[in-house]
Amino acid sequence: MAGAKTKLNFAISGFPEFTPAVRDVERQWLATLAEVFESYGYANIETPSVETVQTLASKGEDVDKEIYALTRLAAIGENASAKLALHYDLTVPTARYVAKQHGNLTFPFKRYQMQRCWRGERPQEGRYREFTQCDIDVIDADTVSLSYDAEMLEMAVVALTRLNVGPVKFQVSNRKIMDGLAACLGLSDGTLLARILDKVDKLSTEQLSERLSTELGLDATGIDTCIRFCQIKGGPDAISDGMDALGLSNPDADAGRDALCTLLAKVEKSRPDGFIIDGDLAISRGFDYYTGVVYEARFIDFPGYPSICAGGRYENLVGQFMKRKLPGVGISIGLTRIFTKLLTEGLLETGRSTPTEVLVAGDASLTEVEAEALAAQIRATGTNVEILPDVPRLDKQLKYANDKGIPYVWIVRDGKHQLKDMTTGTQKDITVSDFAASRPN
Repeated sequence: MAGAKTKLNFAISGFPEFTPAVRDVERQWLATLAEVFESYGYANIETPSVETVQTLASKGEDVDKEIYALTRLAAIGENASAKLALHYDLTVPTARYVAKQHGNLTFPFKRYQMQRCWRGERPQEGRYREFTQCDIDVIDADTVSLSYDAEMLEMAVVALTRLNVGPVKFQVSNRKIMDGLAACLGLSDGTLLARILDKVDKLSTEQLSERLSTELGLDATGIDTCIRFCQIKGGPDAISDGMDALGLSNPDADAGRDALCTLLAKVEKSRPDGFIIDGDLAISRGFDYYTGVVYEARFIDFPGYPSICAGGRYENLVGQFMKRKLPGVGISIGLTRIFTKLLTEGLLETGRSTPTEVLVAGDASLTEVEAEALAAQIRATGTNVEILPDVPRLDKQLKYANDKGIPYVWIVRDGKHQLKDMTTGTQKDITVSDFAASRPN
């Protein structure tokens, strides 16, 4: 990949917009991701951009700070509370979708979804108020095979490899290990502990200790245990040895360790060069619904940049919307976050600024009606064609084609038809039938 560093343009702060040449590449990325996901048997769905506030709030944590609520302008000042909001991710809408469409789906239900999301956070590099997420999930009745934990990682790695995003590090853990730690510390619920430790890379040791003390009531021994826990990283042996050294063993911790070490050993066999997949017990994904494996990925070359891929296993997220347990596991690729970083770093080769393949041009003797008729004939061969109305001078038409990056110009002059290659400058006599025959299938 090669290109020039690019400064992002924003319609409004936090809402990026791209030139046609850049958007062309983004569309190619979306097509590539769809191809990868479908190669594993995942079907595409799309949910509304709007959900009820109650539905979106089911994710837990402080999501109310991120939600863009919808209300009529006329309702402002009427003390009316918003009932609808833009979705800020695709996981909760998918859970609601599965509950709603349950009778129409075949399980295990394997879906992918690529849509815009909106999040009310302070705009900064890698964090936008409008962005595209690309999610893959599998949801099943009663239980989801642990094999899908590995498939999620494999698909994400294949997708990022196909997009040529550069070296990436995946950090993987299991929330059962965190629950086991909470039990060892005498905590009744590991959710708050997971939220605190998930921010270990953003907190100093003093800040982490303060939060563990004031929010969880841990003493110095408990705090030290948590700090040592967050330092356990690496492959299956490093994870097992670290947990043994910490004396962390109970039903939850042991089950999480077994699942994590099995997963790490499995994906290591197919890991491509340029990718690191390590266990990291500090990774917990602070959302309430994660219950098993959790994933997070970052650029190796830009370690301070936010995560570019994340997900995990959830046991009963769909159950919040229906009286049935439907567990799942999924992973989300932050397309906009990845795309904009490579673009701004000059690591993205931009595409074409137009889909036009042929411009029909001519001197003043070529009427607009004749040009349109010829364009229609060429278009019928499967070619993208345009004309330039009200510009009689041929040199200006050629300049337009050159500036726009149109590869061929069909020139009609003195009744003679020629096709000009704008890259080489060569021209040859042409007919529509000859052109159609020479097009690749």
